[in-house]
Amino acid sequence: MGPDTKAALLDEQALARLGATALLDPDLLVTDFAAADPARLREAEVLLTGWGCPPLTEEALGLLPALRAVVHTAGSVKGMMTEAAWRRGLTVTSAAEANARPVAEFTVAAIVFANKRVLTTARAYREVRTQLDPLTLYPGIGNYGRTVGIIGASRIGRRVIELLRSYDVHVLVHDPYLDGDEARALGVEPVDLDELMGRSDVVSVHAPQTPETRHLVDARRLALMRDGATLVNTARGTLVDTEALTVELVSGRLHAVLDVTHPDVLPAGSPLYDLPNVLLTPHIAGSLGNELGRLAACAAEELERYARGLPFVYAVHPASLARSA
Repeated sequence: MGPDTKAALLDEQALARLGATALLDPDLLVTDFAAADPARLREAEVLLTGWGCPPLTEEALGLLPALRAVVHTAGSVKGMMTEAAWRRGLTVTSAAEANARPVAEFTVAAIVFANKRVLTTARAYREVRTQLDPLTLYPGIGNYGRTVGIIGASRIGRRVIELLRSYDVHVLVHDPYLDGDEARALGVEPVDLDELMGRSDVVSVHAPQTPETRHLVDARRLALMRDGATLVNTARGTLVDTEALTVELVSGRLHAVLDVTHPDVLPAGSPLYDLPNVLLTPHIAGSLGNELGRLAACAAEELERYARGLPFVYAVHPASLARSA
């Protein structure tokens, strides 16, 4: 992992817990397999990885003859696990489940605030600095009976659905891999994507980034959204056509909460920074600060299971990567 990741993720408590299970050198950090001590690499049975881990190429694997497992302290392993690594038969686990929790919490907060028009009302209040009537500004303000559309019954999407159960909202879901029985178990209404876009007060994006999902939310589908509806994106920026969305947002017809964009950092001149109907954040929905402790704990639990000869709870299988982040 990268040095900043290690410093933020592995505090003394986390290192002590890992060290109770494994022979661990807390000062050993590999950012480049070719530059690392080959003698130490030859000994490694398990890699503890995180953001900034170099890819496990054929050359890297040649330096790791004893490697049997990878415990990843972040979400997606796509950037790290190569075809060569999967062919090696490595057992892999990730903290994607743990990382899904703060993303889902952020998303639900965004949905609730969007329907209450918190952002735009707060800006209006700051401007007038006297009593104002939110009902005059937004007659339909509120969350009761609202329709929320979830694009992707992914790990995070399902967590959002679970958290929304305590609200009086109707949840639509579009996911080509979700069958009727699963939808009923989740308590949601499965619909096609165009219907979801047209019926929802808030649309929240939770699909994986794949070639097929690029610009899944394009100009045509944005045009299907109700006037005043909100788009929330905490997934990947490429899933939404940024240029088409910008046109809709500049017009004032739609609202948006965007934690991810494409490009990752918008040009300084982008109007999205200043629009009153846009909340733009720099990819903060995932684990940050003390939430990183949850990722470290998840990794430690999986390592403990490995040491006892038990299967990983959150094992990652190559066949599932085509449908996941």
